[in-house]
Amino acid sequence: MNRPLDRVTGARGATRRETLAVGATLAGGALVVACSPADILAIGAKNDFGAFGPFIKIGPDGWVTVVCKHIEFGQGTHTGLAAIVAEELDADWDRVKTEAAIANAKVYANSMMGVQGTGGSSAIPNSWMQLRTAGAAARAMFVQAAAKRWKAPAGDLTVQNGIVTHMPSGKQAAFADLLADAAKVKPPQSPQLKDPRNFTLIGTQRVRRKDAAIKTTGQAVFTQDIHLPNMLTAMVAHPPKFGAKVVSFDDSAARKVPGVVDVFQIPTGVAVTAQNTWAARQGRDALKVHWDLSKAETASTDQLGKLYGDLAAGRAQPQGKARWQPFASKGAAGAPVTGGPAVEITYDFPYLAHAAMEPMNCVAIVNGQSCHLIHGSQSPTLDQLNAAKIVGNLPGNIQVDTLYAGGSFGRRTNFQSDYVAEAVHVAKHVGGGRPVKLVWAREDDMRAGYYRPLVHHAVRVTLDANGMPAAWRHRIVSQSIMKGSPMGTPKLDSTSVEGAQDSPYLKATPTVDGQLLSTDVGVPVLWWRSVGATHSAFVMEHTVDQLAKAAGKDPVDYRRALYAKAGANRHLAVLNLAAEKAGWGSTPPEGWTRGVAVHESFGSVVAQVAEVKLQDGEPKVGRVVTAIDCGIVVAPDQVAAQMEGGTCLGLAAALFGRIGMKDGEVQQANFDGYRVLRNSEAPTVETYFVASNNPPSGVGEPGTPVIAPAVANALLAMGQPATTSLPFVKA
Repeated sequence: MNRPLDRVTGARGATRRETLAVGATLAGGALVVACSPADILAIGAKNDFGAFGPFIKIGPDGWVTVVCKHIEFGQGTHTGLAAIVAEELDADWDRVKTEAAIANAKVYANSMMGVQGTGGSSAIPNSWMQLRTAGAAARAMFVQAAAKRWKAPAGDLTVQNGIVTHMPSGKQAAFADLLADAAKVKPPQSPQLKDPRNFTLIGTQRVRRKDAAIKTTGQAVFTQDIHLPNMLTAMVAHPPKFGAKVVSFDDSAARKVPGVVDVFQIPTGVAVTAQNTWAARQGRDALKVHWDLSKAETASTDQLGKLYGDLAAGRAQPQGKARWQPFASKGAAGAPVTGGPAVEITYDFPYLAHAAMEPMNCVAIVNGQSCHLIHGSQSPTLDQLNAAKIVGNLPGNIQVDTLYAGGSFGRRTNFQSDYVAEAVHVAKHVGGGRPVKLVWAREDDMRAGYYRPLVHHAVRVTLDANGMPAAWRHRIVSQSIMKGSPMGTPKLDSTSVEGAQDSPYLKATPTVDGQLLSTDVGVPVLWWRSVGATHSAFVMEHTVDQLAKAAGKDPVDYRRALYAKAGANRHLAVLNLAAEKAGWGSTPPEGWTRGVAVHESFGSVVAQVAEVKLQDGEPKVGRVVTAIDCGIVVAPDQVAAQMEGGTCLGLAAALFGRIGMKDGEVQQANFDGYRVLRNSEAPTVETYFVASNNPPSGVGEPGTPVIAPAVANALLAMGQPATTSLPFVKA
C-alpha cells in the first residue's frame, strides 16, 4: 500500500502509479493500461453513491431527485432528463426534482464524447438508455421490497405516481414507506424497460420546466449570485489583439481606486482583485499596459475574406503546412459534363460571437494544490484537466460545482477552459483558500474570443438534361475548430464540412469533388450553436433553390426528386409536413413570399417554410412553419421552445451577426455594435413533429441553421438576387 492517508478527511490519496498515470496523460503521453481516459481523469473523484446509483436519490419524504450530468443553461435539459427517469420509475412527476452532478468523468461521462460535458445536442440522446435503465432498476427494487413485505408475486404489483399497489388485495405503499427495504435490494443489471407505446409522461404536455418557478422568482443560483465570506472579485486586462503579450504595466492609478486589493500579471493579461465588481472594473480600466504585438494577429476580416476567396479560386496558394483535403469524392471528378447549364456561386460567412446573456464568470478557490470551482461548467472534465495543470493536482481531485448558466451556444466549453483557467491563475496567486470570483464584462466577452470561424464556400454545379445535378464541385476555406484538441488534431476537421459532406444532395449527384482547406489564423475559434451547419446548411439549401430555378422547377418538388434519388426518407417526411402545414403552393398573404429549407444536424432533420417580406429594404420574417424528426419526443413543449429559440438565434445571426477586425483589433464591443433580434423582429414559429419510434436525437441546435437559407430562398422567390454573403443587413 502506497496510498497516503488524508489526516483531515480520512480519505486515501492517489497511489504513485495513479499519479504517474495522470501525469503522463496531462503531458500528452501515451499509456497502455486497462482503463479508459475517463477512468484516469476520475482518479480522486467521489465514487460512493446511494442505493439507487449515481443518477437517483430518493428522500425519506418520497421525493425523487434526478442527478443530471449535463448542465442546464436554458435548454430544458434537466427537465427532459428527469422525465426519462420518472417515466421508467413511475414516480409522481409533481414530486420529482433535479440537481447537478458532481464532476466525475468515469461515472458521468457523455457517452458520445468520453468525457463529462454537454454539447452537440447530445444530452438527451446519450442519456436515453442510461437513465431509462436507472429508473427501471429503481422501480424493480421497490417492487421487490413490496413483494417481500406482502409475500406476494412481483407480477401482481403495479407502480403508478410513486405508489406500489398489490392488485389482488388492494394493498398500497408509497416510495417513502418502502424506502428502507428497497435500499437493501440489489439493483438488477438489465431491468425490464417499458414499451414506448405505454409511456404516460414522455411525449406529453405534462413535461414542463422544473426550473421555471425558481428562475421567474429569482431563486435560481447563477455564478454572479455567489457571495462567499472574504471573497474577492477579479477582472483582467486582456490584450488588444490576439497573440499579444504583456511587456510591462503601470498599476499606480489602479491601486488608488477604493476597494482594489492587488494587481498582478497572469498568462492572459493583468489581473485586478478588489472588494467588489465595480472597484475591480475601475481598477482594471485605470491600468496602463505596454503590450508586445510582435506575434499578434494583424489581419483585417476584409483581407481574410478576400484571401479565402482567392484560395478557393486558385488565385492564391496554401501557405505552410495547409493542404487541400478531400471531404467528398465520387465519380470522375474533373471530367467534362454535358447536358444542362452550370450554376456557379460563392458564399462568405463572417466571424460570429456567442453573445450569451450571461458573460463568462467563475468562482475559484485555491489552497496549495487543492482547487474548487463554482460556475456554469459546460465541460467539467476539461475544466478539471486544465485546473489540475495549473495547481499540480489530479483532475479527479478538482471539485466542480456546476450552477445554472445564462446561455452558452458553445462558448462555455473549449479545450483551454480559457476563462476558468484564468480564474484559477488568479485564485492561485491569491492563495490561502480565499475565494475569487472572476467576472468578464460584455466587452471582454465580445472582444476576447472565441468565435464561429469566418468561412468561404465556392460551389459549381452542372445540371444534366433533366435539370438535375450531374456534377458538384465544392471548396470550403475555414479555420479548424478542432486544432489543439487534447485528443489530437484530426487530419480532416469534420466540423468544417458537416452538413455538406453527408448531404443527400451530394448522394443524389453522380460526380462530386469536395475539398477543404483549413487555414492558420491567430483568431480563437470555437463551435457555435449548430457548428458547421451554421454555414453548410445555407450553402446547400440556397444552392438547391438556385438549381431549381435554373431547371424551371418548384423548389419543394425539386427537393422531393433529389431526396427520392438519395433515399433520404426522413428529409422527405419533414419537407412534406412543413409544406402541408405552411400551405405551400397556395397564395401567401399579400406582400409576403415563402422560402423553404431542409437540413439534418445532430441526428435530427428539420424543414422550415418562412414567410418573408422586404420592409425598408430589410428582410422581415413573419411566420415560420417548422417540421422536425427528432425520434421520440421526450418533452414536446421544450422541443418547440428549442425550435423557437434556435430559429430566433439563427435569424439574428443571419440578419445582423458579424464580428469584424481591423488590423487585428475586434471592432464590436457590445450589443450596440453586435445587434441581436428584438422582440418586434421575432417571427411566429409553429412546430410540428414527424411521428417516430427511433431513440431521441438532438434538438438544441438543429433549429438554428435552417432559417437563414429559408429566408434567402424567399428573397430569391420574390426576384431578389442570390444571397452570397451574410449578414443580410450590412452595417
